[in-house]
Amino acid sequence: MDHLPSLFSKFDRLTELLYLNKQEHRYEVTILLQDIVDILIQDMIVDAQSILDVVNSPERLISDDDGAFGYYEPELFASVSSITNIRYPFLDGQLSQQKEQVKRLYLLLNTKEQVAEIPSNLEARRRISFFATSLFMDMPAAPKVRSMLSFSIITPYFMEEVKFSDEELYSNQDESSILSYMQKIYPDEWKNFSERIGPKATNDEIRYWASYRGQTLSRTVRGMMYYKKALRLQAFLDRTSDQESYKGLLATEQGKNKRNIHQSLSAEIEALADMKFSYIISCQKFGEQKIKGDPHAQDIIDLMTRYSALRVAYIEEKEVIENNVPHKVYSSVLIKAENNLDQEIYRIKLPGPPIIGEGKPENQNHAIIFTRGEALQTIDMNQDNYLEEAYKMRNVLQEFVIHPRDQAPTILGLREHIFTGSVSSLAGFMSYQETSFVTIGQRFLADPLRVRFHYGHPDIFDRIFHLTRGGVSKASKTINLSEDVFAGYNSILRHGNITYNEYIQVGKGRDVGLNQISKFEAKVANGNSEQTISRDIHRLGRRFDFFRMLSCYFTTVGFYFNSLISVVGVYVFLYGQLYLVLSGLQRALLHDAQTQNIKSLETALASQSFLQLGLLTGLPMVMELGLEKGFRTALSDFILMQLQLASVFFTFSLGTKAHYYGRTILHGGAKYRPTGRKFVVFHASFTENYQLYSRSHFVKGFELVFLLIVYHIFRRSYVSSVVHVMITYSTWFMAVTWLFTPFLFNPAGFAWQKIVEDWADWNRWMRNQGGIGVQPEKSWESWWNAENAHIRHSVLSSRILEVLLSLRFFIYQYGLVYHLNISQDNKNFLVYLLSWVVIIAIIGLVKLVNCASRRLSTNHQLIFRVIKLLIFLTVVTSLILLYCLCQLSILDLIICCLAFIPTGWGLLLIVQVLRPKIEYYAIWEPIQVIAHAYDYGMGSLLFSPIAVLAWMPVISAIQTRVLFNRAFSRQLQIQPFIVGKTKRR
Repeated sequence: MDHLPSLFSKFDRLTELLYLNKQEHRYEVTILLQDIVDILIQDMIVDAQSILDVVNSPERLISDDDGAFGYYEPELFASVSSITNIRYPFLDGQLSQQKEQVKRLYLLLNTKEQVAEIPSNLEARRRISFFATSLFMDMPAAPKVRSMLSFSIITPYFMEEVKFSDEELYSNQDESSILSYMQKIYPDEWKNFSERIGPKATNDEIRYWASYRGQTLSRTVRGMMYYKKALRLQAFLDRTSDQESYKGLLATEQGKNKRNIHQSLSAEIEALADMKFSYIISCQKFGEQKIKGDPHAQDIIDLMTRYSALRVAYIEEKEVIENNVPHKVYSSVLIKAENNLDQEIYRIKLPGPPIIGEGKPENQNHAIIFTRGEALQTIDMNQDNYLEEAYKMRNVLQEFVIHPRDQAPTILGLREHIFTGSVSSLAGFMSYQETSFVTIGQRFLADPLRVRFHYGHPDIFDRIFHLTRGGVSKASKTINLSEDVFAGYNSILRHGNITYNEYIQVGKGRDVGLNQISKFEAKVANGNSEQTISRDIHRLGRRFDFFRMLSCYFTTVGFYFNSLISVVGVYVFLYGQLYLVLSGLQRALLHDAQTQNIKSLETALASQSFLQLGLLTGLPMVMELGLEKGFRTALSDFILMQLQLASVFFTFSLGTKAHYYGRTILHGGAKYRPTGRKFVVFHASFTENYQLYSRSHFVKGFELVFLLIVYHIFRRSYVSSVVHVMITYSTWFMAVTWLFTPFLFNPAGFAWQKIVEDWADWNRWMRNQGGIGVQPEKSWESWWNAENAHIRHSVLSSRILEVLLSLRFFIYQYGLVYHLNISQDNKNFLVYLLSWVVIIAIIGLVKLVNCASRRLSTNHQLIFRVIKLLIFLTVVTSLILLYCLCQLSILDLIICCLAFIPTGWGLLLIVQVLRPKIEYYAIWEPIQVIAHAYDYGMGSLLFSPIAVLAWMPVISAIQTRVLFNRAFSRQLQIQPFIVGKTKRR
């Protein structure tokens, strides 16, 4: 084999000369032929003589006239007679038959080195790698297109982006536009686009380029229409033999008889592809958008024009008059594009308004009648597809055929690739988390656990099975908020079979901003709480065997229930510590034991703290990354994620899941939370963050801080620092995470101009009056009413449980008032009653100021100011008298704040539960004022300019490290861009 490079170089030159086909190269061709034979016979073949004997045996001899070279001679081709017999150059008749084959061989040989190079684009590497690997997986053989199962795709669409508008692309909010940000995270793709289109690129082409890299409907439609492109090519290959394909390509290249050869074949192939594939977008608001002149409607028509096989179904609402009585008529309408206009194909009259339940499933249900075929693929509008994966669709559909009838799948699960991982660090965390779920997670759920359901992913349904058993979506209001998983429940309950296949993948986008992610997780947590009380999960639990029942529990609602229990466990532990500290029981126990078991206690707490770090929760992700990329890469990615503060994000996410799951279980009120799926590169105001995270994170974070401060104040003298750190550091981490994560992951969160603007907007929002028609985004009062609306419809048992949970806030006051210096170690119950007198006095003062403000602040401003001055002087005088007569100290004032603030919050929670009973009494107004004061106080401690100056340096340093680590993790992608800018500078 040492002579193989020499043989290759000569053969490469020979194919080049054959391709050129010129008379002056005849002698060189002869010499090359002679050299090739010499290398083979003399240098490469070990036992050349025996082979020559076989070649030259009498049975193998043919006459020289037939073109054989007879006995081997040293100058076989170099002789004059041999040169004469060589048929080169090719004649015109031979040229037409052999030129394409010679050209292909020549190009294969000469482009070998370029093909072997690794693509510079990381996405191209990933796609080629997965496609090549999947070809070795166990997949059914593909039938011919004519024999394959036909299938349809349905995509529900509401009001999301079809493609980015000019305003969105070029808006320079926060000194960054979507287009400039995309150019930075996709520098090589932008460079290729610029070279391909040139300087005369139209604005529409730029819009499509950006839209194909966002979570837009244009990207989804382009990806799904690859199915038709793949089917057309496969049908062409099925329809024609190699010789017919060659003739067709030859005629196309030469431009001869193109219409006669291809017209009938193209029409047949087009009809076959349309018969096997259909794509319908269910745009329930398209009719309204078209009437209002919404640009989204025209964008949808442009998509139908671009893709002729695309169909759109929408709901039409008309008012007609029958018998002089007006009434509304609802219809499901299917349209297509014709001459850049929409043309109606079918119309189905509906018995009434179709959207009476949840929006997305109802949107799917009204359009499913327009689908056809044996299979139905459900695609969300934030998904994508790839041409090379579309070629495998015939193989996937065979899964419905090759299995016995009782084992045939009713839902085929497909693998997903999360394509939004490079947008931000948060998007990267979600990408890793989702990747581990859609690969190793679903693989294990499908086999051996057999508890995989439908999770809103690109699953393929047995269309006939599900249309005759209730459809692919349950749409009952509230209970079916997570409509996707109920399709899986329905399939399993009706003796269906759900499988999972990894040899084909579909792209999937995820939310990329913290607010988007939190809304999505809140919606999923609400949906799981509704699943917990649904009859579907009850029936599954009753009918599964024991092991399958446990598997179903821990992979569905059990995960969220365990998250809730984990958070509740932290509170139980801390309130238990608070009781032990304030009662003196912990001090007595430690002194009696004389610290003889402290070391074993430290060991136990250290192991517990290791688990509290959450390191084991990342084990499935590390295992999947190890299987996909290698364990060295998986470990480095995991460490890099920790440096990017992934633990902070996932701890914050834990609070979101626990809050919304627990609140919905207790009071209900689950609702759909639209995330918008926008390309988030802009700053979120503090008002928006406070509305979203106040009750789920900020209140709970401050409660943990209060617990830890009280425990720290009263444990000092008898608990060692090592034990104290081991007990409390994970809780401090959780509390700080819940309070400051929204600012840490907020773009331009620490720009001083943004801080000042957010503070002014926050104060304006807090001052605005609420009322009928005022949105929660405009007024604190409207937001507060909307935030507590779920309690109004709560049942009696839930209200009682809410009151019992609120009683925990009175523990502070009951324990702390006996530790005041002013109480002088008096343990009489009268001390506790006197503390309530103080609280009642505070509420009375608030009521007095509120009444004076309402009645006197407009016309009697001076009297109002005098009243406020007298109240202030009264309070100051009372404090001075207590200091002089009862030894009131500064520490007592701090402890009183730690005691009365939680008590006031507990009273607020109880009053909110009892609101329907006391809303019209005089006590309601001061309660609302106190609630306003609490929210204003929390917001001021978190994000007033003075507070920001106090903690901004630490958070800014952490955020800088996060950005640096994120840039380092994508060094291969952004390094050319950075180097280029440096050189220009």
